[in-house]
Amino acid sequence: MFNNNATNGNGKKKMEPMQAVHTLLGKGTVWKGDIHSGPNSIRIEGTVEGTIHSEGEVTVAPTGIVKGTIHAKHLIVTGRVEGIFKIAECLEIHGTGWVEGEVEVGSLVVDEGGTLQGSCTRRGVTKTKDKEAEVPKPRLADKPSDDRFPERPVINTANGTASPTFEPSYAKPFETKK
Repeated sequence: MFNNNATNGNGKKKMEPMQAVHTLLGKGTVWKGDIHSGPNSIRIEGTVEGTIHSEGEVTVAPTGIVKGTIHAKHLIVTGRVEGIFKIAECLEIHGTGWVEGEVEVGSLVVDEGGTLQGSCTRRGVTKTKDKEAEVPKPRLADKPSDDRFPERPVINTANGTASPTFEPSYAKPFETKK
């Protein structure tokens, strides 16, 4: 009921209430059909085959499996989910979590060991037909500066003069003299 790992400023443990679980689908339970939980949180430790609608938080425990569709405000996965997921705010995939399918999220957090297999789009980002428009072009001011590799003039070997263009010294690892 309380998170005992939190500490106050003096290094002493303080008691903070954890997120309450309003609905629990226990380990070994199989649910086929729709679940509507409103703003209440739901924790899945068994199996759901169908659709979950929640205005709150949905947690899929390590033993939990969901095959179907999830519409939720927040989804935390430490088990396995397969299907279509529309998450208004954040999708968290913890180390043992496996998400497979089409995902639409506000934000995404994947811990080391977590898996996202399929497609993932961010809510509010419009798709453009021009792929170059999606990737911002770097400006000269955005170019990282590294004093270890100063720019040097490019030597025109035909007449031995320096051209007006410059390139970083690391562009040519070594020079040959003639």
